[in-house]
Amino acid sequence: MFGVIETRRLAIAMAALAASLVIDPIVAAAQTSGVAAVVNRTPITTADVARRVAFLRLQRQKADSNTAREQLIDETLKRQEIARVKMSVSTDDVDASFARFAASNKMTPDQMGKILDQAGVTSQHFKNFIAVQMSWPRLLNARYGGGGSRMSSQELVTRMMESKQKPVTTEYFLTQIIFVVPPAKRNAILNKRKSEAEASRSKFPGCDQAKDFAATMMDVSVRDLGRVMTPNLPDDWKPLIEKASPNGTTATKITERGVEFLAICNQRQVSDDVAAEAVFRAQDLGKTEKSGTNPNDKKYLDELRSKAQIDRR
Repeated sequence: MFGVIETRRLAIAMAALAASLVIDPIVAAAQTSGVAAVVNRTPITTADVARRVAFLRLQRQKADSNTAREQLIDETLKRQEIARVKMSVSTDDVDASFARFAASNKMTPDQMGKILDQAGVTSQHFKNFIAVQMSWPRLLNARYGGGGSRMSSQELVTRMMESKQKPVTTEYFLTQIIFVVPPAKRNAILNKRKSEAEASRSKFPGCDQAKDFAATMMDVSVRDLGRVMTPNLPDDWKPLIEKASPNGTTATKITERGVEFLAICNQRQVSDDVAAEAVFRAQDLGKTEKSGTNPNDKKYLDELRSKAQIDRR
């Protein structure tokens, strides 16, 4: 989910916006769109800038073209890096976050979409913002947290002394089953593939026979995900995995690849140093997300800027 600071600002502004809508001249002028900047060959249009000006105003922040353009340049750099390392959240995750935010403002997604459109922000602009806000912390965690340098023995001992006991967590051994849906056929066969995936769960023979099982069906792939500890489970799969029975399967989930479910090959409680580090890093990430700041955010972004070709117009 995007930061608590952005959420609070938007929640305060939404009620006022719903009561009184005024279309800003900048937004209206953006009907004819030019190019405001180019970031590594990716254009940012004047229409994009106008939408961000409206969005900043909705958050009650400084709202001018320069501020909006610079914010969009940073977001474009982040989005390009997210795509490069393939750590983007799914469209379903973004839509679910959009729906939760609408509900928190006592609106349906359609109602909030209409308000955003009338304000000159547009639903898609807001969803693009949500996607980056949800995906970027994953990169920071992978680069500087769980996927980065290991904690030293000294750090681990210090943290364990502070907590007074060694953390315990669940370790899962997972296999991913994907009922592939080609993008060109998504609208035509998605529901059929979902039904096939649901039906297959009750017949799943176990992880050892997973590949033979998949071979009996059309366009089904199997991936061994290995062992994953609870703190490192993807946010969108975590509740499904935790609800699944041992040696069972999760509920199905629609993703950009098609329809998927996970098989729980094995699970056990662990309390070794690797588990302790995973728990401590998850705790640190939680504190960072709650505060809305991460000291490595600027460091990573500065690195991307130093390598980027940015043409402001």
